[in-house]
Amino acid sequence: MAKLRSGRCYTTLKRPFTRKSRKHELSYVRGVPGSRIAKFEVGATKKKFTHAVHMISKQNIQLRHNALESARLAVNRYVSKAVGKENFHLIIRVYPHHVLRMRKIMSGAGADRLSSGMAHSYGKPIGTAAQVKEGQEIITVNLNESGVQKVKEAFKIAGKKLPCKTSYKIIEKQTKK
Repeated sequence: MAKLRSGRCYTTLKRPFTRKSRKHELSYVRGVPGSRIAKFEVGATKKKFTHAVHMISKQNIQLRHNALESARLAVNRYVSKAVGKENFHLIIRVYPHHVLRMRKIMSGAGADRLSSGMAHSYGKPIGTAAQVKEGQEIITVNLNESGVQKVKEAFKIAGKKLPCKTSYKIIEKQTKK
């Protein structure tokens, strides 16, 4: 399998270059790889909880699908061990729609005569990313008050797997009496 390109190549938010052709079918990006995120909702989806803890991005950035899946696994593993599988509801709040592309450039002797560099560099799709704005919620965990401290610890671990600075916000939900 090809080596994964460095994340710093895709951190800034940009509008993707869209190829426009006279033939309409050539304007689409073909062969978009599937998202690596296995599940967007984990845990007890139908249960009512008293608190919600949100992981929030502190900067504008593109989060690749494999980084999101890594953070989801970290939070899910930590929280399910701490409070139990049926005592929380985890939701991934962003979806990786943005297609990342790369143009392979030849290297070695005589490559300068064979390659055209990055001129007309449409590139082949190599992955997808979610474009996240500052202050946007990335992950939400719904649970009862007893497990809020464990979710904070899980978000610290998951924050190290994402290429941006993150914070968390705790919201106490209104319960009907």
